[in-house]
Amino acid sequence: MTAHRKSPARLAALSAVLFALLTSLVGCGADRSGGRAPHDTGTPRPSATAEPSGPPTVRLDRRIAAYAAVFSARTGYQQPSRDDRRTVAGAVGLVLDGRRTEATRELATVDYALTVHVDAATGREYAEIADRSTRSPAPRGWGRVYVDLSAPVRWSVQVPHPVADQHTEVLGARALLSSPGGVLVIAGAHRDAGRDGAADVAHRRDTVFDAVCDELAARGLPGVQVHGFADDSASDYDVIASPGVGSVGRADGRLLAGALTDRSFRVCRAWVRSCPLEGATNVQGQAAADRHVPFLHVEFANSVRTDSWQVARAVSAVQSLVREWGERRTVGDRG
Repeated sequence: MTAHRKSPARLAALSAVLFALLTSLVGCGADRSGGRAPHDTGTPRPSATAEPSGPPTVRLDRRIAAYAAVFSARTGYQQPSRDDRRTVAGAVGLVLDGRRTEATRELATVDYALTVHVDAATGREYAEIADRSTRSPAPRGWGRVYVDLSAPVRWSVQVPHPVADQHTEVLGARALLSSPGGVLVIAGAHRDAGRDGAADVAHRRDTVFDAVCDELAARGLPGVQVHGFADDSASDYDVIASPGVGSVGRADGRLLAGALTDRSFRVCRAWVRSCPLEGATNVQGQAAADRHVPFLHVEFANSVRTDSWQVARAVSAVQSLVREWGERRTVGDRG
């Protein structure tokens, strides 16, 4: 019997079918082994073991609010020594001078740490100078400092009574983030946490808070200190603005009061009439006046501090002030 021979055409067709079948099988195998899915854009995926690069990104206002949220009159307070106060304040000065490595070494001697965070809302880097004891069962309550690293520092915002003056920590944090070139100094305990008023940092010279504010005033940095009052303490007003002791900050007080009035706040101007809660006994205001540095003591009503829309408007007004401070010092530097 004669064997059937396949023609060249039939062999070519059979080869094409076999090639197509093998290609299909290889493709299926690739899909099952983690190959590119139909919707894959081809963008490289980060390795699960890759180390993050650069400082962590956080919502800094939320981080600061969470830090203060645990404060109460029962959390306790430890009196810092003179050396403790000088070390933290001196390290803040080193950060302002761009000497972060030296600052980190100094801070470690008093169990403080310096870390850098990127604020998710602004994209700016901030140095956080924080007491490590806040992670222990008995925190010392010495407070934190946040320094904008994106621009030369021109001004400060101070929060001496977080939680005790409800939501002033939020106002302070958002004021810091509103414009570049700021420093935030926030107390580390409820004002009633220490014995005999030891934690009421607005009226004590022996605190880390005061030492840092004094370092900033010594560098000529103007400051705005944020407080809060109960609505019925001054029912005719939403805000009480005062230059504290003396008249150095009076022109800046007018600027801020005008910005607040433009946003429909009722403002008591302490340089025009007698207002309650003028901050005449505030020790940071006294130190600033002694150095002829502008300082504003600003009280916000509870109805302002507890309303998110009102807070945004208040921060907007403070922003107009700190921008002016930044521009003024920049012109002075150039001169």
